[in-house]
Amino acid sequence: MKRMVTIAMFAVLFASLVLAQGPPMPKPQPEHQKLHYFVGEWKSEGEMKASPFGPAGKFTSTDHNQMLGEFFLVMHSEGSGPMGPIKEVAVMGYDAKAKKYTYDGYSSMGEHDTSTGTVSGNTWTWLSPEQEMGGKKLKGRFILKEVSPTSYTYTFDSSTDGGPWTNLMEGKATKVK
Repeated sequence: MKRMVTIAMFAVLFASLVLAQGPPMPKPQPEHQKLHYFVGEWKSEGEMKASPFGPAGKFTSTDHNQMLGEFFLVMHSEGSGPMGPIKEVAVMGYDAKAKKYTYDGYSSMGEHDTSTGTVSGNTWTWLSPEQEMGGKKLKGRFILKEVSPTSYTYTFDSSTDGGPWTNLMEGKATKVK
């Protein structure tokens, strides 16, 4: 009986030490550091071409971006374009298991956009999952090129039913703060 009490006490002591330490805190990886490029206030302008996503015309936007800890970038965007004013909240992160960046955006137009991205040098390539629109399968590709620490250019292309990519939008952004 004494032996059982001693074993039980040892087990309780061991469990309390393990629980007090808890699991090790995750550490940001170099991929998370790349998200810091986007921190700050960015002004953007560009042009959209007529497409299933909307009419043609010029647009402008302002993004207020900040890191949530060291793992996620939170973006608050406001803009105006051919479809009128729009607001968006988005989160970018890095999925170490998939070895891809992640993007989830929610807009005042009721849209929820997702995509995964990769970086090669100063070029970010984001691919949207295939979606059906008007009986056709559409895929999106957003390419962003870091021109300098305070500017980047971007394009958005679409592919219908696995066909060639067609440019639907291009623009540039400048960091103002």
